[in-house]
Amino acid sequence: MRVCEEITRFALNNKTKTLKLKRLRHRIDTLIKKLPVYPKLIRARKSSRDVGRRIHSGELKRKDLKEIFLANSQRAKEAARVLEELTKLENSNIALGFKQIRYSIYEIEKSMVKEISCLCRN
Repeated sequence: MRVCEEITRFALNNKTKTLKLKRLRHRIDTLIKKLPVYPKLIRARKSSRDVGRRIHSGELKRKDLKEIFLANSQRAKEAARVLEELTKLENSNIALGFKQIRYSIYEIEKSMVKEISCLCRN
């Protein structure tokens, strides 16, 4: 989310959409912190032994800001879906919050594609 927000802010200079992305990012943070297991998740993190740490398939090849934006909006949608599904085990209201976020990301992405495409042609 943050990468998309910064492209929208600095490359496109779009205050309205930057604010939408920032609000979504803060909403995600708020929902995650409401989970009772949040402190346990932080303590359990073992990033030095993460099996995905050294997997880079395609991540290092981007041709322009549009590709970077789309790759990161895809990550955000996937992350929102994962959070939505897993929080169903803890709290259905939080899961619904993540679902709403996911659909908001769909809409923002759709509205940004044309704007970013124009930027990349110049």
